[in-house]
Amino acid sequence: MATRNDSAIWSGLFTISPDSGQTLQAQIRQAIVAAILDRQISPSMPLPSCRILAEKLGVARGTVVLAFQQLVDQGFLIARERRGHFVNPEVLTTPSRQVPKGLPSASGLDWKRRRKIPASEMPAPMKMDNWIKSSYPFVYGQFDPALFPTAEWRECNRMALAVLEIRDWAADMVDQDDPLLIEQIQARLLPRRGIFANPDEIIVTLGAQNALYMLAQLLMGKGMRVAMEEPGYPDARSIFRLSGAETVPVPVDGDGIVTDRIPDDCGYVFVTPSHHCPTMVPLSAARREDLLARAVEHDQIIIEDGYDSQLIDDAPQQALKSLDRTGRVIHVGSMSKTLAPGLRLGYIVASAELIAELRALRRFMLRHPPANNQRAVALFLSLGHHDALVRRLSSAFAERRERLAQAIACHLPDWRMTDSAGGTSIWLRGPSDIDSGKLAEIAAARSVLIEPGARFFDAASAPTRFMRLGISSIPLQNIEPGIRELAAAAGRRAAA
Repeated sequence: MATRNDSAIWSGLFTISPDSGQTLQAQIRQAIVAAILDRQISPSMPLPSCRILAEKLGVARGTVVLAFQQLVDQGFLIARERRGHFVNPEVLTTPSRQVPKGLPSASGLDWKRRRKIPASEMPAPMKMDNWIKSSYPFVYGQFDPALFPTAEWRECNRMALAVLEIRDWAADMVDQDDPLLIEQIQARLLPRRGIFANPDEIIVTLGAQNALYMLAQLLMGKGMRVAMEEPGYPDARSIFRLSGAETVPVPVDGDGIVTDRIPDDCGYVFVTPSHHCPTMVPLSAARREDLLARAVEHDQIIIEDGYDSQLIDDAPQQALKSLDRTGRVIHVGSMSKTLAPGLRLGYIVASAELIAELRALRRFMLRHPPANNQRAVALFLSLGHHDALVRRLSSAFAERRERLAQAIACHLPDWRMTDSAGGTSIWLRGPSDIDSGKLAEIAAARSVLIEPGARFFDAASAPTRFMRLGISSIPLQNIEPGIRELAAAAGRRAAA
């Protein structure tokens, strides 16, 4: 019969990894809790002693003692004098999940026939799960761990976990947001874009895509036409189509969307005026004025995505919303490109009446974004950490953009880079016989990740000679060798 210190019985249950992001104590607790809930430890079997387990795992005995003590405090373990630690039988009173015999299988259900929204048939996202392990990740929308403000973010989360802070955010806010975050968005983020809004004209969202989805669900439907830039933001196009609306492609040139090509019968116009997605060109002043005038003339609503606009660069800092005097511009913003994309925090600025409708809709979807995250971000803004981060990122990305342009001119002379005003990516047009999709596959084998440009076009036969290169997650010193590897991959003739 196995004993408490029989290493064979515990060898497969308790393992830790030095590569884990968790502390050793946390890993030990997770392993024990998992074994308990999976019923791999009998309540009658004592766990190995702290000394034995510490020796087996190669950690200090005190680490195991603290882990055991916390599990006792949480009710997972019971400490019995002179006998050791045992599983608390009460934890095991919840029956384990078992599949009842004789019941029909759900495999015969046709969920696609039952669905009303064909979400899975929309164009797939550009997913690069292992981008962080790549040597040359020219990916867009990710972060650089070396630039992430770890100490400052930890400080704000610790502050948000203070007893008095928890009392402020732990309650169900129903359809409201953290007042401190609304205040900070109003005072710190919007004025730099020339936007001055009241608190009741701002709502917090789970990123820009969630904002667009709420707007589409509230305002759009069958029979509605939405003008969009071509090429343009593919997920916005899919979101509008999921609502039943028809998207109408409008060409883009060196001054942004060609406003006189926007159909008069479009009820909505979606634009990325600060940095066009994906070419990064800003919308010219003349086009901005014309777009606003046409919106009034044809009773159109403009949805402005502040795409890549939080950084300090040569793009116009004033948002289209700042020029709006009729309430026809809805501004969507996000902190994904500055703080972290995984945080999923954005906002909408619009008239108070529309924001009230959005709050009513959001209540049925998710009530409100997690209040602890809202408070941590509010503190991050109020302490000036975000302003300092924006300055640091803007400087780093400007240097990377310049290094990338030099490397392309040297190693990819046949490719043409769009003349942009900044941002965290560049748009490239290759030779006519290049298929950037095939090039991406060849480059990936060399640990170079790029984004083919075909997905940004609405046309059935999208051009294949374009690609987007991101600079937010690749270290400066890796840019030139990465482009050299990309040029070698292109030299293998990724022809269409």
